[in-house]
Amino acid sequence: MISAIDAVRVRGDSVGGVVTCIVRNCPRGLGSPVFDKLEAELAKAVMSLPATKGFQFGSGFAGTFLTGSEHNDEFYIDEHGRTRTRTNRSGGIQGGISNGEIINMRIAFKPTSTIGRKQNTVTRDKKETELIARGRHDPCVVPRG
Repeated sequence: MISAIDAVRVRGDSVGGVVTCIVRNCPRGLGSPVFDKLEAELAKAVMSLPATKGFQFGSGFAGTFLTGSEHNDEFYIDEHGRTRTRTNRSGGIQGGISNGEIINMRIAFKPTSTIGRKQNTVTRDKKETELIARGRHDPCVVPRG
């Protein structure tokens, strides 16, 4: 990751990336099925970070290519008597409520727009011009994420 970021930085450019966030041992029952869904609360927090352009739980967008029977997380009782799911395609949250499985989410960050290369733009007076950014700018916000 460091070498990829350095490679674009020296060219005056930027790069985006994806951060995976894993939450272990989350208590069951956090959230609400209607207005305070756990997915919605987490999504709001993460999507409020600068440069965030995508967000998914569990199978995310890939889950759209499955049927309901393929995607469903079947329940079972484990060796300790706990209700679990055989798969975790829901990403640890079902119906807006944590189910005790690992919560996994992925967050996509776009490349930063302010780069050290000349870019075309338009002034307030609607005149086309070129812009050259000055100062320190992050070539990638993923490490901050």
